[in-house]
Amino acid sequence: MVKLRYVEGPSAHARSAGLNNTVRTVRALYETDPEIARAMLPRPLAASARPEIFLQFAHVAMHVTPETTVEIGALTLGVMCDYEGTPGGYVFHMAMEGESVVTSGRERFGEPKKIAETSFEKNGDHVRATCTRHGITYFEVEGTLGADQGKPEPFEEYFYCYKGLPSISTPGEFDGDVYLTRLNWKRNYNLKRSFDGAIRFHESAYDPLVDVPIRRMLSLDYVEGATNTSGQLLRTVPGEWIAPFWVQRNDAPGNPGIEIALADAKAA
Repeated sequence: MVKLRYVEGPSAHARSAGLNNTVRTVRALYETDPEIARAMLPRPLAASARPEIFLQFAHVAMHVTPETTVEIGALTLGVMCDYEGTPGGYVFHMAMEGESVVTSGRERFGEPKKIAETSFEKNGDHVRATCTRHGITYFEVEGTLGADQGKPEPFEEYFYCYKGLPSISTPGEFDGDVYLTRLNWKRNYNLKRSFDGAIRFHESAYDPLVDVPIRRMLSLDYVEGATNTSGQLLRTVPGEWIAPFWVQRNDAPGNPGIEIALADAKAA
């Protein structure tokens, strides 16, 4: 008898449809320029009334099986939007540690994940986190924990992604169906504290978060607790609806982007 591990064996750990995690997270909601928020959204997602961006940096302990826990840092940003009456965020950036969590999220849910180096430091009430790719630390958050805001009620929030296979022969097209997917994230936080701090974006041609600037911070909090993450397919969409946005999930330092005219002259 010889062993062949390129085929899954009967003794492999069973995997559930969702993941149970424990997290320490900085969560933020900020306003950007409305013209930028609208330009970021592919069809059929509809822009929210206000040009809001969701941001979270999480230190996550992923309980893959009862015997296996994987710890990672993860940065997520999404443009707040609506799909058929269900508000959520269109995820345009996800960066985290670990090849397996990146590839599984891209292939399974259509998440635009990228491999990154992250740091998360909590010393007493001081918290600092960073995200680095290609040697560039393009995201930082740092601050001090404030007042305890009490245990939040459990809630569920939704994030939208697109799942597809780029064409093997024709750039800009797809082989087979492209799906709009929805991530369903159930939150059960046992701690919520205000966070007196600042978020800073730094120039990176690989991850241009500076192109979606913070115009007004709406909320900034620190939370700890449990999350359960799962997802679902919503519908198929024409490939041309998502094709111009597919660059977000690749490293494309040569991408010139598009020009956006801002109504607010001060922001131009």
